[in-house]
Amino acid sequence: MRIATGGVLHETSTYSSLPTALDDFINDRGLYRGQEIMETFPEANVCIGGFIDGAKKHGFELIPLLWTFAFPSGLIERKTYDDLLEEFLQRLKQAEDEGGPVDGVLLDLHGAMVIDGIEDGDGHFISKVREYLGDDRPILVTPDMHGNHSPLRVEQATAILGYDTYPHIDMNERGQEAADLIVRVINGEVKPVMSLYQIPLFWSTACQVTAHQPMKEVMDYAHEIETRPGILGVTVSTGFPWADVPDVGPSLIVVADNDQELADKTAEEFGTWIWERRRRWYKLPFSVKDAIKQGQEIGKYPIILADHADNTGGGTAGDSTEILQTFLDQNLDKALILYIVDTEVVTLAQKAGVGGIIETEVGGKSDPIQGPPVKMKAEVKALSEGKFKYDGPMYAGLTGNMGPSAWIQQDGVSVVVVTAREQPFGPAFSKTMGIDCESMNYISVKSSAHFRASFEPFAGSIFNVEARAIHTHDFAKLNHQRRKRDFYPVEIPYDSAPEI
Repeated sequence: MRIATGGVLHETSTYSSLPTALDDFINDRGLYRGQEIMETFPEANVCIGGFIDGAKKHGFELIPLLWTFAFPSGLIERKTYDDLLEEFLQRLKQAEDEGGPVDGVLLDLHGAMVIDGIEDGDGHFISKVREYLGDDRPILVTPDMHGNHSPLRVEQATAILGYDTYPHIDMNERGQEAADLIVRVINGEVKPVMSLYQIPLFWSTACQVTAHQPMKEVMDYAHEIETRPGILGVTVSTGFPWADVPDVGPSLIVVADNDQELADKTAEEFGTWIWERRRRWYKLPFSVKDAIKQGQEIGKYPIILADHADNTGGGTAGDSTEILQTFLDQNLDKALILYIVDTEVVTLAQKAGVGGIIETEVGGKSDPIQGPPVKMKAEVKALSEGKFKYDGPMYAGLTGNMGPSAWIQQDGVSVVVVTAREQPFGPAFSKTMGIDCESMNYISVKSSAHFRASFEPFAGSIFNVEARAIHTHDFAKLNHQRRKRDFYPVEIPYDSAPEI
């Protein structure tokens, strides 16, 4: 049995002014070809790692083609996408020319990829692989929980099996699940059919953490459905609202074994259940000052503020300043900002050296909506070239690179200033600079939820805050032009939902 694999992963914010080019794929998570994939990802907590582990388990030949991942940002340049797609298909053809036909393809895709001129990037990619393979060979896809799923994807893929966790700590597991299923399909044991159910609502990030209610009850429902006879898988996607595309929003995908009616009825059952409880999946975030005040009243430290409107993991610039200015204005002690993207400040810090004093303006340079730069007179505490190793659970086994970076401190407020846009999945990079996050009183992370996997075990309290930045969670401000339906709670009023 020969199964090809690879993928192009990107979560695209159409509200970001930062275009995504080939260099972003190469310099971010990386661009790997052929055997490089097999050498890089065994046992890694990403789907491609799960595919590799699944191949070992089942004894099939996994044929690595091309895999690449760029940090979330703006539209992918068309030439970049076309070149990556063409190379993927050429490598697939070459593999067949040299070793004979493949029996199927395992695709690692994100689900919220948008290209200049192609609104449904993932659907387009799947359709091109389908066009090459024909109708008889299976394509299995393992998308992120934040995909904006479309009918095209369901039509072109054989089965879609998305992540079950947020933070995403089950990526390898989902890859192995897809490997298990594709083997069963090839052996003729099952014949997957899918049903897509789209849900017209904005799902608050703070209500998506799968280890806690209310999201836990959603995933418990999904897992109960998966135990039913004839059901092969259930994908819950909470959507990515910062992509202005026709199919933006949450959805369910139910995979059944050769029973379209069962798939359709089950998807409708689950989707109706979610819609009836729509108040549970939406809540307004805290203001910065209110979050600090409530955290102080709780009296457990560190107080962690999730700066979700400037989450670089969603494609923002990473240089918003409201929280930094508030920390300074309130003269907070043992307060830390992770991270602010500002190449100019890093360069100044490098020139000053460790122990030097710099007078500069930090952040607020990408877009006026991110807030004005903050004046600081700060000591350079540490410098770094940015390389580190993830210590899990997200991306365990992989390395990262924040680029040239500096830890600067003014009085009790510290800022880690970086040159690469990446959210803080955990304290690993901070540790390399000598920062003990557990000893802090206040930590601001430019992340929505992924940080929880590593920070939550020692957090005193956690608040998602609506600080001034481009990825507002006041969804009425997004001014979508392309989505096809009215959404709750913007056009459909909040009080239209019953309390269940």
